[in-house]
Amino acid sequence: MKSATKLQQRCHVLRSLHRSAAPLVLPNAWDVATGKAVVDAGFPVVATTSGGVAATLGYEDHEGAPADEMLAAAARISRAVDVPVTVDAEAGYGMEPEQLVSALEDAGAAGCNLEDTNHASGALRDPAEHSDLLRGVREAASDRDYPLVINARIDLFMADALSGSSRPQSELVPAATARAQAYLNAGADCVFPILLWEREPLRDFISRAAGPVNILKIPPAPALAELAELGAARISYATLLHRAAMEHFDGLLASLATDTEPSREASE
Repeated sequence: MKSATKLQQRCHVLRSLHRSAAPLVLPNAWDVATGKAVVDAGFPVVATTSGGVAATLGYEDHEGAPADEMLAAAARISRAVDVPVTVDAEAGYGMEPEQLVSALEDAGAAGCNLEDTNHASGALRDPAEHSDLLRGVREAASDRDYPLVINARIDLFMADALSGSSRPQSELVPAATARAQAYLNAGADCVFPILLWEREPLRDFISRAAGPVNILKIPPAPALAELAELGAARISYATLLHRAAMEHFDGLLASLATDTEPSREASE
């Protein structure tokens, strides 16, 4: 675990970097090597991706991996870098707030994501239920003098997309904004409407939100400069870099598998 003072400093640095119109850009890492690469590239914070970490450990995303293994991976990254690390803690792994906060502190996490999907049922949590979790985490962290930065993920747009709905995202903004307000009131520092990417609904959500907004930079989303102009305070990539890295690795493997070694050809 990082010393208490150092971890507190990292929390304060992370929180200070959430600035509307000057967003914190987070290329998500999944192990020590990629975490170090993020820092070497000049990014001031390392964020983990649960999907990439779980795949590296041999599990499925969405709490398919044991919490202790996921948090141990986060701890290895935190120990290896000299910048704040914000941890994708999925939906909290079914832990009580005090237990979760203690585990995050032990892992050296300056921040965490907490999503409002119940992975056991596959359904969205009621916003009041998720607010209770967020409030509990904030209170447990405050009791430990641990200024953990909480990023509350709003899965409404993702759930709608997975359902096969073709409704415009604008129709979901009022309900998403209500969740955002509830989560900020419960102690979240930032809200994350994952898979919200349409320009005008983005503008509407960001203008209504009473706190910093994290946007996922999926391919249909506006460019970074436009997201900044819209007022995003934080931009992340989730599993996109892990997927791209694995696709590149698959391509390299395919090229090796089809390559004919000259020495073998000559001996035949």
